[in-house]
Amino acid sequence: MLKQFLQFKLSQKLSPQQIQLMKLIQLPTQAFEQRLKQELEENPALESGKEQTDEFDDDFDNTNEYEDDNESINAEDINVDEYLSDDDVPDYRTQANNYSSDDEEKTMPYAAGTSFTQHLINQLNTFRLTDAEFDIAEFLVGSIDESGYIRRELSDIMDDLAFTQNIYTTEEELEKILHIVHQLDPAGVGARNLQECLSIQLHRKEKRPDIELAIDIIDNAFERFTKKHYKKLIQKFDITEQQLKDAIDEIERLNPKPGGSYSGNNRIVEHVVPDFAIKIVDGELELTLNGRNAPELHVSREYNNMLKGYKESKDKSKAQKDAVMFIKQKLDAAKWFIDAIRQRQQTLFVTMSAIMHYQKEYFLTGDERKLRPMILKDIADEIDMDVSTVSRVANSKYVDTPYGTKLIKEFFSESMTNDQGEEVSTREIKKILETVIEKEDKRKPYTDAALAKILKEKGYPIARRTVAKYREQLEISVARLRKKI
Repeated sequence: MLKQFLQFKLSQKLSPQQIQLMKLIQLPTQAFEQRLKQELEENPALESGKEQTDEFDDDFDNTNEYEDDNESINAEDINVDEYLSDDDVPDYRTQANNYSSDDEEKTMPYAAGTSFTQHLINQLNTFRLTDAEFDIAEFLVGSIDESGYIRRELSDIMDDLAFTQNIYTTEEELEKILHIVHQLDPAGVGARNLQECLSIQLHRKEKRPDIELAIDIIDNAFERFTKKHYKKLIQKFDITEQQLKDAIDEIERLNPKPGGSYSGNNRIVEHVVPDFAIKIVDGELELTLNGRNAPELHVSREYNNMLKGYKESKDKSKAQKDAVMFIKQKLDAAKWFIDAIRQRQQTLFVTMSAIMHYQKEYFLTGDERKLRPMILKDIADEIDMDVSTVSRVANSKYVDTPYGTKLIKEFFSESMTNDQGEEVSTREIKKILETVIEKEDKRKPYTDAALAKILKEKGYPIARRTVAKYREQLEISVARLRKKI
């Protein structure tokens, strides 16, 4: 039997402008500058810098040159006077306490030099190779990832050579040319796995007893080495503990990611630019927003003059009406973007200010144990904004503090209750856990169960699996892998 009923559903949809504003808020300083550059290139009605005027004018002059002329035109009901205002300098530029004095820093740092792939191909030119061998070697180099490895099977590469390059070869020939690639710098590049990468680097070194032993360990006992079965290695190679230690020291000096060591890699190397700065002045915290987040923008005077000319002309052709519609569209976009910049700046400043005051004790002392438990909702309620807005600010922004540059999201943590019944930050527990592991005897590292017992003795009753979770979040290995001789 069919039933008919009404269902009421309340939903909220963001406008395109609101979505764009959220995206702007999420951008850190460097990415914001790129977005600003893109907008300036795409919208000729938007201009940067101080507006040039024929009469004396400064940033705080908001007089309206055309305010006495209220005549309107009838091209799609456009009120030209709405666009002929001199109110082009956003008011937030007058709020000097909201931005710092580093406005002149307008460049975004990139890594210089040739690409990693080109660096390797240039080296191939020093080898005596036939045209066919060079093409294969070049293809192998092109298969190297950003860490310096060739992750694909040679059989797959052989098929690709046939289908895409019309080069037919064998796995034996590929293996032979791969050995040539292994001679390129940095040492270890082109390896198919970590074992091969370390072996290539060791074979390049001057032969000494500790190097010979290290080669033997990597080539013939790699699994025991990775699992740190040191007693089994001593028995297998009939060596002393000191000899094993010397060999392991040599292995630990090697580079497990040879591609990452080349500064001209395909990746753009971005340097962190703090979005905020917190200073202690006379015992009080002072917050500033990086001045690069408050650019000087105004609506193009040329576009204003074009509208004025349209308004004053007696005969308005269809072409002129089409032009004024285009101008209106660009001016609308320019005015919206200037307003969005203002809203972005206010949102960033208000959010970070709330975080700073919430964690005042930490910012005054730098002691991570004084970080209060804080979740996104705490700040969202404080500033009466949505949790998602706070998240966008916290996840991608950095703040320069007297104790170094920090990612803002690091100040957020859940809470737990200690044995005194007090709420403490999980960040505080992680710091204590990190300190305990740093001071442990590396010959007998603490297991997760032992760590849980130590934390309980310190007043933090947490389960072993919670210790394991915190340890993994701190990127600390299990006890077996922390063991040293």
